[in-house]
Amino acid sequence: MTYQRPNIIFIVADDLGFADLGCYGGRAAQFGPVSPVLDGLAAAGLKFAQGYSNSPVCSPTRFALMTARWQYRLRGAAEEPINSKSRGSSTLGLPPEHPTLPSLLRAGGYRTALMGKWHLGYPPAFGPLKSGYEEFFGPMSGGVDYFTHCASTGAHDLFLGDAEHQQPGYLTDLITQRSVDYVQRMAEGARAGTPFFLSVHYTAPHWPWETRDDEALAQEVKAQLFHLHGGNIHSYQRMIHHMDEGIGQIVAALQQEGLLQDTLVVFTSDNGGERFSDNWPLVGGKMDLTEGGIRVPWIAHWPALIRPGGVSLQHCLTMDWSATMLELAGVAAQADYPLDGVSLLPVLRAPADCFVRPMFWRMNHRGQRAYREGDWKYLRVDDIDYLFNIAQDERERANLAGREPARLERMRAAWLDWQASLPPIPADATVSLGYSVRDMPQR
Repeated sequence: MTYQRPNIIFIVADDLGFADLGCYGGRAAQFGPVSPVLDGLAAAGLKFAQGYSNSPVCSPTRFALMTARWQYRLRGAAEEPINSKSRGSSTLGLPPEHPTLPSLLRAGGYRTALMGKWHLGYPPAFGPLKSGYEEFFGPMSGGVDYFTHCASTGAHDLFLGDAEHQQPGYLTDLITQRSVDYVQRMAEGARAGTPFFLSVHYTAPHWPWETRDDEALAQEVKAQLFHLHGGNIHSYQRMIHHMDEGIGQIVAALQQEGLLQDTLVVFTSDNGGERFSDNWPLVGGKMDLTEGGIRVPWIAHWPALIRPGGVSLQHCLTMDWSATMLELAGVAAQADYPLDGVSLLPVLRAPADCFVRPMFWRMNHRGQRAYREGDWKYLRVDDIDYLFNIAQDERERANLAGREPARLERMRAAWLDWQASLPPIPADATVSLGYSVRDMPQR
């Protein structure tokens, strides 16, 4: 199959669990299917069953997404995650001089925009318009209220371009509306041969637990956006459904403009699920290097190249998708910033053909480390080493370290070699936990 340079829409959910979508085995809600649009995109495209995020927490993954490189190369990504107290910092963010997915695509002739969450440092030192996006609408910080658009500090955090922007409305819907408008405005140019790259970074289903009908909660949670006293699976599923409806509107706009055939739509989450998510059969969630913290949905839809109904077992990381998009656009990395991501174009063409993709992670939190190679995974948490055969034990319950000491030592040595190739975690790097066992029992 041949293709022209596609338009690209990169949709990222926030804290979505591996099994929250129907197409990944998620349960229906009281109101019906939670994610019919995304389920349809998966059925008409390609679903990855062994796809991962670069980190089990927000901003580090976004560094990897933006650079197609190990996030650990940049100081800001050592924060787990960047928190709102860093507002005004000139070090904790994505350096404007670093090439990015949008800046490289823009130099290659693409129009570029981000609608939604940034979370890679605050102005004036950092911001989307400094890192390759021509347009931006959304919050700069990691978490904001869906109605007041205020961060956990109480500061208003909704921007249009570089300027603070006041606009009433439910944030998920506002992100959708801006995305649909962008597709419509870019359509004529796209049909004439100028493709666009649109990042749609929803804050859903991140806390606070507010659906479209919960505006009254905004005043109740404004002093504690972690919303530790509230929420439930029903509100959580409805929040996902609102996002799914929005994605449906974006897809409808592509159809109406005659662009769906030649647009690559990729959907994922920045990390594993949080307290109300469904990660079955995986264990753990956000902040954990067990599978539930890093294995995430990956859906790719592109009728011009991807055949419908595919399921791939290819191992991949967030930065691999960024590398893929650059290859599809015919754009090369800058020589001083070689990519760590690996293009997945061969898999998009032939989902059954998988290649070996070693994957590594590290976390300051609990001294975690992980290395996935084929069926096997080396994991270290709280100074304890584990070895799991993920193909046989996705829940990571049967520790084979004692039975396979040679394999454990080889994989531990490989992780240490990888670690030595990257900057160490700085002594002043912070870990920001939203809650502890005092708020809810440990998993």
